[in-house]
Amino acid sequence: MDENMEYRQSLWLQGRKAQHFPKLEQDCKVDVLVVGGGLAGLNCAWELHKAGVKVAVLEAVRLGGGTSARTTGKITSQHELLYGSLETQYGRALAQQAAMANESAISAIAGVVEGLNIDCDFQRESAYVFTQSEGFVNKIEREDQLAQEFGIRSALVQEIPLPLPVLTAVRFENQAQFHPIRYMDALAAELARQGVQIYEHSRAVALDWDGRYTVTTEGGKKAVAERVILATHYPFVNKPALFFTRLYVERSYLMAVKMKEPFPGGMYINAEEPVRSLRGAGDLLLVGGENHRTGQAVDTEARYGALEEFARTNFTVQDIPLRWSAEDCMTMDGLPYIGEFSPEYPGLYVATGFNKWGMTGTMVSALVLSGLIIRGENDWADAFSPARGSSASAIGTFIVENTITGVELVKGKLPAKEEGPAADDMGRVIVDENGKRLGVCRDEQGKLHVVDLTCPHMGCELQWNRAERSWDCPCHGSRFTMDGAILDGPAVHELGTIEVSTIKKLLTERF
Repeated sequence: MDENMEYRQSLWLQGRKAQHFPKLEQDCKVDVLVVGGGLAGLNCAWELHKAGVKVAVLEAVRLGGGTSARTTGKITSQHELLYGSLETQYGRALAQQAAMANESAISAIAGVVEGLNIDCDFQRESAYVFTQSEGFVNKIEREDQLAQEFGIRSALVQEIPLPLPVLTAVRFENQAQFHPIRYMDALAAELARQGVQIYEHSRAVALDWDGRYTVTTEGGKKAVAERVILATHYPFVNKPALFFTRLYVERSYLMAVKMKEPFPGGMYINAEEPVRSLRGAGDLLLVGGENHRTGQAVDTEARYGALEEFARTNFTVQDIPLRWSAEDCMTMDGLPYIGEFSPEYPGLYVATGFNKWGMTGTMVSALVLSGLIIRGENDWADAFSPARGSSASAIGTFIVENTITGVELVKGKLPAKEEGPAADDMGRVIVDENGKRLGVCRDEQGKLHVVDLTCPHMGCELQWNRAERSWDCPCHGSRFTMDGAILDGPAVHELGTIEVSTIKKLLTERF
C-alpha cells in the first residue's frame, strides 16, 4: 500500500492486530453459511451459533475489510429523521417496529460487549439531529414526538454542546458509540474459539440451489448449506433481478481532526444538505459527510476539502492525521432489506441496504434472521422484508435512481470518448483502435497500469476516483484498484488487464 493510501486508511484499522483465518481449501458442509465477514455476517453467525446452529463464514478478503472498517462507529436508533419519514410512507405501526428493532440492537451490542468483556471503547452517548433551516423545524419536532411515543428517551433542545448555531434539535438519550473493528475482531476470535469455521480470502463467485445451496469460491471450493445468508454489503447474486434495481450505492467521506478545544461528548448530524456528521474518538473529532452516488463525483478530492473547510470554520484545527471514505448501500425508502431473498429461493436470506446506519442495522439483521431461521418468525420481520411494498416516495426514488443507472448503461454502449488526465497525471481514459475504453494509471513508483474499463458485473463503464485512486462503477458501486483488483462488490471478477508492451505506441501518443 503506498503512502497516499495509508493516509486514507480508516482510524479503526490503525494498529490492528487481528487473528488471521485460513482460506477455504476443501469443501465444507454446515447448517447455515454466512457469506460476508463484516459486522452483519459476524453478528448473524454469533446469534445463530448461540442457538446451537452449525455455522461457517466466508469472507472475500479480510474480516471487516469493507464498510465495517470505514463507519463512524455510531450505535444509535436515531437515523436522522427516519421515523417521521416511515410514518408518512407506511404508517405508524411500521415506524414503531423499526424504532423498537433499532433500540433492541443497541442493547444487544451492549450485551455482547459486556458478556465477552470486549475492550472496544463502548460508551453511552446522546445522539442529536439538528437543523439550521426553518424547513426542518417541524420535521424535527415530529421526530421527537414519535420517538417518545415509541418509548425512546428523547427531548427537543434549542442548543447543542457544539459551537454551532441551531434553530432546534432532537436529542436521543442512552445511545452508544464504539470502536467497530475491535468489537468485530474480538467477536471473530470468540467464534473461532468456540469452533465456528471462518474463512478469509475465499470470495464467493457462484451460488446454486438443488434443494440445498452450494456456494463456490473463486478457488473452486464448495460450501454446502441448508440455508445461506448474503451479508456481502451488495448481494453478489441477483436471482431474480430484484436488488440491482432496488439498491443504489453512495460514497461518503470522513476526517479525523485533532482540535485545540476539548470535545464535549455526544454524536451529531444535521437534517439538511450538505450533511455533516460528528463524534469524538479519543482525542480526535470525526467529521463526515459529502455523500454522492458512487462513480458520479467529478472531483472526489474536493469532498475532503469541503469537510476540512467546515472543520476549520467551526473548530481550532491543529492537525488532520487521517481521512478515508466509505461506501453504503441505499434503499428507496430508508429501511434495510433483511429477510428472505425471494420466495423462489427458500432458505436464502439477505442483509443489505443499511443507509449509512449499519452499526444498528447489522445487529437488527442478526436478530431478525436468527429468529426467522430458528423459530420461523420475528416481530420486526415484516418491516424489513425485501418483499415489502413500495411507498409513493420510494417509487419516485426508484425511478430517479434507475434512470441514472440506465443512462450509465447506455453510455457504456456509445462510442467511447477519451478524457484528459487528472491533476496528478493519473486516471486517464484512452480509446484503443477497436473503440474500447482503457484506464491508464501511473502508480507512485512510476509504473503504468492499463485495465479494461467495462465493469465485469453488468457492463457499465467505470469512472476514475481521484481521491481513492480507484476505478468506480456508477451503476452498482463496484470498485477496483488501478491494477484491476476488486475493492468493493457486487463484481466477483477482476478487471481485464492489458500488457503495456502491446499498446506501447498508443500510450506514447496519448499518455
